[in-house]
Amino acid sequence: MATVTTEDSADPVPRSSATVLLLRDDPFEVLLVTRAARGAFASALVFPGGAIDPGDHDPAWRESASGFDELADDERALRIGAVREVWEETGILLADGPAPVRDGREFRDAVTAAGARIRLDALTHFGHWITPIAEARRFDTHFFLAAVSPDTVAVPDGAETLVAEWMPPAVALALAQSGERPIIFPTMMNLARLAESGSSVEALAAARARSRFTVQPEIVTEPDGARRITILPEAGYPVTVWQEYR
Repeated sequence: MATVTTEDSADPVPRSSATVLLLRDDPFEVLLVTRAARGAFASALVFPGGAIDPGDHDPAWRESASGFDELADDERALRIGAVREVWEETGILLADGPAPVRDGREFRDAVTAAGARIRLDALTHFGHWITPIAEARRFDTHFFLAAVSPDTVAVPDGAETLVAEWMPPAVALALAQSGERPIIFPTMMNLARLAESGSSVEALAAARARSRFTVQPEIVTEPDGARRITILPEAGYPVTVWQEYR
């Protein structure tokens, strides 16, 4: 008999987190990073991102963040956390002004010292996923798009992220679907959604026109150990059922 993940499981509250799909054109590519062989999503190919920190809610960001007053606190913290994670993991700062050196300082201190102003308005909401209740480690993740110049270079931090790769979305999706590269289901589905566009302009326009929908997959474990992952058609992704083997 197959085992179905249900809402009755007593699992921890998911951590609020943010992930960014950095886009560049000529050709149209998205940035993916390879995680270190420890911690969350070990060795997986993912988009830069991570959990929201208390400092991402700091009202002092008003002086160093464009678009600060146009956003509610939780949405603002998600975007500050998204910008911070991108900078920590790739060295890319979504800001007006110079990117500070990653030298161990707190993010706001580093941004302030550099005289930069992070751009919360550079992020466009792309998706919202919550890890199924039966999973041991859970995240409430908002995905954002951000376009950068074609010559943007990513430098992994060597700790959390070991490799940074720019790839056409369709190529990255094929690697995920074939199992050639370890890519978790939400990453694969957001690659599939991104691959429906042919440029950053198209992707951003499609994201702005789309209504927000919270995706919480249902997982069924078959007797042979395979996991069938299902999401609702209303989520608007091109795939609603995926068979995952372990």
